[in-house]
Amino acid sequence: MAADLADVATPAFDCLVRLAAQRGVIHNDDTTMRVASLRREPAPLADADKPKRTRTGIFTTGILTGGDEPPIALFFTGHQHAGENLQDLLDQRDRRLPAPIQMCDALSRNAPVDATTLLSNCLVHGRRQVVDVSPSFPIEARHILECLREVYRHDARARTERLTPEQRLKLHQDLSRPILDDLHRWMREQFVQKKVEPNSTLGGAFNYLLNHWEPLTLFLRVAGAPLDNNVCERGLKMAILHRKNSLSYKTQRGAQVGDLFMSLIHTCRLNDTNPFKYLVALATHPAQVAQSPEQWLPWTYAQALASDTS
Repeated sequence: MAADLADVATPAFDCLVRLAAQRGVIHNDDTTMRVASLRREPAPLADADKPKRTRTGIFTTGILTGGDEPPIALFFTGHQHAGENLQDLLDQRDRRLPAPIQMCDALSRNAPVDATTLLSNCLVHGRRQVVDVSPSFPIEARHILECLREVYRHDARARTERLTPEQRLKLHQDLSRPILDDLHRWMREQFVQKKVEPNSTLGGAFNYLLNHWEPLTLFLRVAGAPLDNNVCERGLKMAILHRKNSLSYKTQRGAQVGDLFMSLIHTCRLNDTNPFKYLVALATHPAQVAQSPEQWLPWTYAQALASDTS
């Protein structure tokens, strides 16, 4: 039954993929997954400069769109990393569109191979580095955490006041930039004045922030750039819970069906749509979904359902 419904829903899923490729803000990340058949079939990796090797890791990539348009959540399971799945998505992007903002953590495997993006790194990951060392360095950690707290308060104000991306950018430039400029200067001075050992755990937290400062602070220069990747990490909890509850997928096809349903269900949740009613609508209107999938998306299907006379 699930496979039959997946066949009916595939046009809607493919339409979501095409729309997500055109969006201006794209979050991506991945988590490990288990697929029984793939564990026995490592994926060959071609590299002209290195001998042929195989990748045995299996991952579920979460790709979520941001911005003012209806949010989209996509999941892809297999041997590919998040950056490779993002590359496949961006291959469908209109070449006339500007480069999208890409929000992810600082792992190199999250970056697409050929596509150009405006890289924005997750500020929460930098904060987490500081939180981890706070028991040993409470004074220094508190100073950084208080600075970041003010930045998040300014972002919360922008949401509360429903500021446009340009207004939000100006707010951060006026209020957050001085705080972060002072923080950047202070961390460098700690190294110069020998108050922090670069090889210490605190030095490691400092170096993470300093080495990724430009992508961590993209929101100070580009309208609409997010502060963190929390929305994507929350989305990946669906895959993590499935991994814990079911132990594994059996086949690649099973993983594809699971990805399709997780994508549709989480997209419904992000758009305040009842996932069960949405899937029932797809199941009872297969011909219409196949003919006009753009009218049967989580945020458009209610109107199509109301106008349907069949």
